Amino acid sequence: MAKGMGRRPGVDLDSGVEDATVLILEWLGEQGVGAMIRVDAERLRDGRPAWTFAASGGALESGMRADGASAAECMSRALLGLREAGLVVPF
Repeated sequence: MAKGMGRRPGVDLDSGVEDATVLILEWLGEQGVGAMIRVDAERLRDGRPAWTFAASGGALESGMRADGASAAECMSRALLGLREAGLVVPF
């Protein structure tokens, strides 16, 4: 089987995505997509995934959300979700 065919891409925690988060948010805004990333202190204290990315509008037919235990995991999941929704972020 060719690489990646028939399989969902994995989350890449070493991609440096957290360093590009502001650029990604700016790019999404330019596309008419409202987006944010936040950390929830209560979930962090409870040992639950505390980071959340949310986006809606523009080319997204419906809103989307991605959660993660770190900013990197959250944004990596967000990029996967955006790609699945047909919005390929140039990252």
